[in-house]
Amino acid sequence: MCPNFGDKAEKSFYSKDMELTGKLAEAFSTQVTLELTAATVYRQLAIEMDVMSLPGMAGWFRAQAGEEIEHAEKFMTHMTDRSAHPKIGEQPSPELNIKSVADAFAASLAHEQKVSEAIRELYRLAQTEGDIDSLPLLHWFIDEQIEEEATVSEILDRVKLTGNDGSGLLRLDAELGSRPSDD
Repeated sequence: MCPNFGDKAEKSFYSKDMELTGKLAEAFSTQVTLELTAATVYRQLAIEMDVMSLPGMAGWFRAQAGEEIEHAEKFMTHMTDRSAHPKIGEQPSPELNIKSVADAFAASLAHEQKVSEAIRELYRLAQTEGDIDSLPLLHWFIDEQIEEEATVSEILDRVKLTGNDGSGLLRLDAELGSRPSDD
């Protein structure tokens, strides 16, 4: 049976059990803002690498920024699919003090860890609220964050191994610059 599109009282095709409301909807909007803030952090890190004449690393950070926007979109789609209204909150300017490549990747790792904890908190809240419909999405994000943290940790370890070796940093820059992009 098709829904009656003329009935303005019917807001959603979903039952009330599928709607995302209350604290969980607010928490999802907060996560959208955090993902968009992460994109801004990564854009700033890309600028820092451009200033250091490391175009490969700059490109890697720009690609990360794009991923963070995709993550925000996933949360927004989940919300709108469930009759919730995503609201983007205030985004602070990134306050980064980057003096080296290691600083940039350490900042990246710290931000990924912050995002990971926020997603775990969302998962805990979804469990408390009995919202099983959010769990598949949150499982995907938990897996994604494990991968993100591992990747950034590995890069940071490699940066530390190179120390001040310019040729080592340039090799890593070239390697990170070969990352496929969505451009």
